[in-house]
Amino acid sequence: MISLLAVPVLVGLALCLVSDRLARSLRPGWAVPLLTALALSVALCTGIALSVAAVLVGVQLGPLPRIGQWSVRSLRSGMGFPDFVGLLAMALVLVLLASALVRGVRTARDLIRASRAARGLHPAGGELAFVDDAAPVAYSVLGFPGRIVVSAAMLAALSADERRVLLAHEASHLRNRHQLYFGLTRLAAAANPLLRPVVGAVSRAVERAADEDAAAVVGDRGLAARALTRAALARAAHPGSLAPAAALGATEGGAAVMVDRVRSLLAPPVHYRQLPVLLVLLAGVASWTAAVVLAAWGDGVVEVAEAVYARH
Repeated sequence: MISLLAVPVLVGLALCLVSDRLARSLRPGWAVPLLTALALSVALCTGIALSVAAVLVGVQLGPLPRIGQWSVRSLRSGMGFPDFVGLLAMALVLVLLASALVRGVRTARDLIRASRAARGLHPAGGELAFVDDAAPVAYSVLGFPGRIVVSAAMLAALSADERRVLLAHEASHLRNRHQLYFGLTRLAAAANPLLRPVVGAVSRAVERAADEDAAAVVGDRGLAARALTRAALARAAHPGSLAPAAALGATEGGAAVMVDRVRSLLAPPVHYRQLPVLLVLLAGVASWTAAVVLAAWGDGVVEVAEAVYARH
């Protein structure tokens, strides 16, 4: 039964190897929530599976068997794996839990700081705020309310139509809560290092989704590609100007990522298949099934150990 522990691990390994390819095979608007949900599922299910192994060994240590009234012999025969496996699982759970907690605190701190900074800006109308900055920047931050922040230098670098593209891109980030998905994916990767490549895949999918939304708003994919190119070139001339840690900017991601995004916009719209969606759902179901069955099995082993102790 403990072999089920390998299921979420194998799903995580597969996701590590094919996350970028999988993201490209999905509609960008679907790739973001689906990959985020799968990453969180794999991280949680791996943690549950490791915790089951850790608990079955942990309850045998020191005075715990007497306090809990468990038969140590029954526990060892029922769990079916050597003690060092459980001790290793216990160490991994503690390390990964600490990593996830640190990442969660940092993500929450960054979101709060970015939200406070954006809330302090004088809005030009609705969620839009202008800053009189010589550095060409444009980004969006979640908050109450969220803000789209654009500098005067960025506006000066673009034509009126290109500004529409840029603002539509950032509005897509706010409307779809892309910052939240990205933060959750980073949290999953902190809890399971196998998922680190998924962070990059979700980051690129987030920008592609916003690109597609912006192109749909202006009704011209060529205009959207040109606007992003000009914004990226303006931004590259001031490499020291950075958006807040929790913000998403239309020109972030590096030259190679920008070239790929522009090529996608200049190419005809892709016809996406439903098979990748089904594969993601099946991977999530397999991970949760393994975790639930393992948890139920571990609980059964402990219950049997209690019954054996009671008889003696």
